[in-house]
Amino acid sequence: MTSLDSAHDFVLDKDGVRLTVENAVATVTLTNPEKRNAQSPALWRALAQAGRSLPGTVRIVVLRGEGKSFSAGLDRQAFTPEGFDGEPSFLDLARGSDAELDAAIAEYQEAFTWWRRSDIITIAAVQGHAIGAGFQLALACDLRVVADDAQFAMRETSLGLVPDLTGTHPLVALVGYARALEICATGRFVHAEEAERTGLANLLVPLAELDDAVRDLAAALLAAPRDAVIETKVLLRGATNRTYDEQRTVERAAQARRLRDLAGLGD
Repeated sequence: MTSLDSAHDFVLDKDGVRLTVENAVATVTLTNPEKRNAQSPALWRALAQAGRSLPGTVRIVVLRGEGKSFSAGLDRQAFTPEGFDGEPSFLDLARGSDAELDAAIAEYQEAFTWWRRSDIITIAAVQGHAIGAGFQLALACDLRVVADDAQFAMRETSLGLVPDLTGTHPLVALVGYARALEICATGRFVHAEEAERTGLANLLVPLAELDDAVRDLAAALLAAPRDAVIETKVLLRGATNRTYDEQRTVERAAQARRLRDLAGLGD
């Protein structure tokens, strides 16, 4: 892939994560292609920091991985007795109290939660493998543009684990319970064509066109006024948890805010 962020201002570059910003578009890049952008607690902390570091002018965040794969998931070093340097191993965490273990997993999840913020739209540009934590990171984003070589898989169950990095909720929302269960329980690969057909992918393009497709999508998303996009995202995010009449009510309230704002009568 060509670089999406060669002309951007650097904001963060640490532990396999680089955040760059150009005007209203930020790019978060996973920068360890030698390991297929395998993930670690240090990388998760850097991702969480990237979310906290976004300037208020940012409207679109693009997530991408350097090299041939988006992210091959959790670095298997996590399952060794030694774990990562300076980090408790997963085995050590398992020996801790319930509260300590819950707090550790909650901290890891922070890397995956901020992508849902109402004031931004997030786009995952996925090529090659997106496995386990990599799959869940792509699912954390609002939209997914995938190259024709993309392969998704949720391998946690085969390791005796569950997907715990916030991926289960969006997966079920996108493909339904039965297909989500089958994908997770079998750990099979979901190839790019199936991803598009089942709603995992918003757009499927040849690998050579991935960057251009993401740029075009970002430009289209920036065309509408920011406040209208924010209100619309909030409406859609909450729609499945509301009744039809409840949704009508919040639509009216949102539209009233927009009309008053357009009339110069907003707060």
